[in-house]
Amino acid sequence: MTITAPGLDGRAIALAHYAARALLEGVLTRRGVTFHQNVTLRAVAVAGGALGRDGLVAYVTGSLKVDESVARATLGELTAARLLEQDPAQPSRVRLTDAGRELYESAAAETAGISARLYAGIPAEDLAVAGRVLELVTQRANAELAAA
Repeated sequence: MTITAPGLDGRAIALAHYAARALLEGVLTRRGVTFHQNVTLRAVAVAGGALGRDGLVAYVTGSLKVDESVARATLGELTAARLLEQDPAQPSRVRLTDAGRELYESAAAETAGISARLYAGIPAEDLAVAGRVLELVTQRANAELAAA
C-alpha cells in the first residue's frame, strides 16, 4: 500500500533515509558498532586515519545534530573498544587502530555494495539534481537551526 503522493518533500526524504539507514544498521549491528560510532570512524578514516579530537567532536556534533557530550561519549566508546587511540605524536589527535581501520573498511565495502544496488539504473543526471536539491535543503535546515 502506498500512502505518499509522487514528489519530493520532507516525508519522502525521511522515508528514503530511514529505509537506507535500516540497511546500514544491519551491517553495523553485525559488527557490534552503532551508527554514531560508524560516523565517527568514517570521519577519521576519510581524514587520512588521524584527526584532531576537537575537530572530530565538532564534525560529529554538526553532522548528527547531537550534543557535544554525545559526540565525546562516542569517542570514548571507540577508544575503550580500541578502535581509536590517542596519537602519540600529537596527543590532541586521535587515530584509527588497525582494528578500527579493518572494521571501518569492511563495513564500508559491504555498504558500498548495498548502495550500488539502491542506485543502480538511476540516470546520472537525476542523481546530480537530487544531490543539489538535498544539499540546498541541508543548507537551509542548518541555517534554521543556527537561527533558533
